[in-house]
Amino acid sequence: MKELNSSKTMKMKTKLDIAKNWLPRYTATSLDEFGDYMLLTNFDNYVTKFAEKFGCDIRGEGKPMQTATNSSGLSIINFGIGSANAATIMDLLVARSPKAVLFLGKCGGLKRSTEIGHFILPIAAIRGEGTSNDYSPPEVPALPSFKLHKFVSDKIISHKLEYRTGVIYTTNRRLWEWDENFKKYLRTLGAIAIDMETATLFVVGYKNQIARGALLLVSDLPMIPSGVKTEKSDQSVTQKFVDLHLDIGIEAMTEIGEKGERIKHFTF
Repeated sequence: MKELNSSKTMKMKTKLDIAKNWLPRYTATSLDEFGDYMLLTNFDNYVTKFAEKFGCDIRGEGKPMQTATNSSGLSIINFGIGSANAATIMDLLVARSPKAVLFLGKCGGLKRSTEIGHFILPIAAIRGEGTSNDYSPPEVPALPSFKLHKFVSDKIISHKLEYRTGVIYTTNRRLWEWDENFKKYLRTLGAIAIDMETATLFVVGYKNQIARGALLLVSDLPMIPSGVKTEKSDQSVTQKFVDLHLDIGIEAMTEIGEKGERIKHFTF
C-alpha cells in the first residue's frame, strides 16, 4: 500500500492548484476544452439544447456538472442548484480564467410588474444566501459587470423584446413560499425577483476577478399561492421561453467573443 505522503502524490497547495485538478474532475472536461466565454445554468436541458444546436458533445454526464463547447469557443456549464454550487463553479473557473461568464437562471417574480416569461437584467443582488459572506464582508455589494449586461441588453432589444431591471434577492431557502413572515420581509426590500444563485455568482466572480452577468427568466410568481411553481407550470415555461432565453445568451456571448472586447474588471 502506497503511503499518502509518497513523492508521487500530487501536492495541491494553492487555490489554483486545486481548481486545475477539480474543474476537470467535476466536469470530465479538460481545461483546454473550455472556451474563453461561458454560459452558466442550473438546468441540464439548457446544455442538451446547446449541444443539439451546435452538434457538439456533452461532457460530464454522471458527474456533478455537465458541459458542452461549440466550435467558436463558447462553453455552457450546468453547475447545479443553489448558492453553494454557484460559489463552487466560480471558484473552479479560476483554473480557466474565462473572459466573461453569463448566468442563464430562472427566478420568482416578486412585484406585480413582473410576469412569467419576462427577462430580468439585475443591476445588483441582495446577499440573503450567506454563502457570499465567506468571500467578502456583507457591506460589499453584489454587482454584475455592466459592460457585459450592455451586450445582453442589445440582444434582447434586437429580438424586439422588453426586459426588466432591478435588484434580485438571493436566498438559501428552497422552500419558503408558505412562510408569510418571510414574504412580509421580502415586500420591505423592494426586490424585483428572488433566486438562489445570482448574489453568490456576482460576489465570488468579483473576488476571483471574473467578468460576470445574469439574464434571469421569470418562471413563477411565488408571492401568491396560484403563482407557486409546479411541475406543470414549469413545463409550460420551458416550452414557451427556454429556447429564446438560451438563444439570447448565445448571441450576446458570441458577439462579445467576435468583437474581442474586454469586459473590464473594476475594483470598488
